[in-house]
Amino acid sequence: MAHTTTSRRTRGPLLRAQAILAAAAATALLSACGGVEVRDGGGDGATKDASGPLKLAVVPKAVGADYWNTVKAGAECAAQRAGDVTVQWDGVTTETDVEGQVNLIQNFVTKKVDGIVYAATDSSALAPATDQALAADIPVAMIDSGTSPQPSTVPLFATDNRASATEAAKLLATELGPGNHEVALVEFQPGSQTNTERVDGFKAGLAQYPNLKLVGQQPSRSDVNEARRVTENILTANPKLAGVFAANEPSVLGAAQAIQAAGKSGKVVIIGWDAAPDEIAGVRNGQISALVVQNPFKMGYFGVDKMVKHLRDKAPLASADTGVTFVTKENIDSAEIKAVLEPSCANPPVQ
Repeated sequence: MAHTTTSRRTRGPLLRAQAILAAAAATALLSACGGVEVRDGGGDGATKDASGPLKLAVVPKAVGADYWNTVKAGAECAAQRAGDVTVQWDGVTTETDVEGQVNLIQNFVTKKVDGIVYAATDSSALAPATDQALAADIPVAMIDSGTSPQPSTVPLFATDNRASATEAAKLLATELGPGNHEVALVEFQPGSQTNTERVDGFKAGLAQYPNLKLVGQQPSRSDVNEARRVTENILTANPKLAGVFAANEPSVLGAAQAIQAAGKSGKVVIIGWDAAPDEIAGVRNGQISALVVQNPFKMGYFGVDKMVKHLRDKAPLASADTGVTFVTKENIDSAEIKAVLEPSCANPPVQ
């Protein structure tokens, strides 16, 4: 389903991003990460026939995290199945490098790739980059996170973050049980569409449980060490803290480290997001009560698969909800959960 979120940022980042776009036409910035090619091919932005080679740029919010590696696997799987498709995977090293991502998208426009599939680090600052690609007749598809505004011709393949975060509040309330409890929220990157949606959804969920009081809310900047630091601060200020919702992989890992260091593992309930190996281990050992697990493989797969069909067959691009799974200690070994946690191109979880 389509998601649109109005950014609360000031006009500063947007104006800066527009200035970068104007200057970047003469700049090639690909130093953040080397591209990964699935198969040789070319593309000059022209309409392709059913057997023509295609070159697609696929850009995550940042390279390196397990979540984005799974997105990459899905994108590569779709390219391999389509045949004669090159995927150039490239991204900035941290999700806070908004300007770097603007430059990177601009560079792909200059290189005249056939299509761009990407996740916006900042919903407002990246909107002009999408517009510039479209003006150059390069179709765009968004994965995980879109822009604000989002052009009607640009699909978003992503989680329903608001609804899933509302469910996270319910999971936290259920785990804590009756009585009054103090809880905290470790968000990740203010300005990111997904962050805004998860924060809003979690707070909407909390409103249904007046016995839960939000006593702390801090961003991790998608950095494990920062997540640990802010959680330590929240614990110090609120010694009766009973639960934490951590809204992405680095936030979960850092929060869990802080709670463990304070000797409160199993005493402070953690509801997390994503499914990195250390998060799964935390569910198994009881340190993490539940995880909201997206389908990053499906996001990457849909982004490339739908783009190829659009370019070759002129199929319309339409947004889709890629779904979530709630993982607990009780269901973690089920076949359904295993298919999401261990995706395979031989049997991709994309239905």
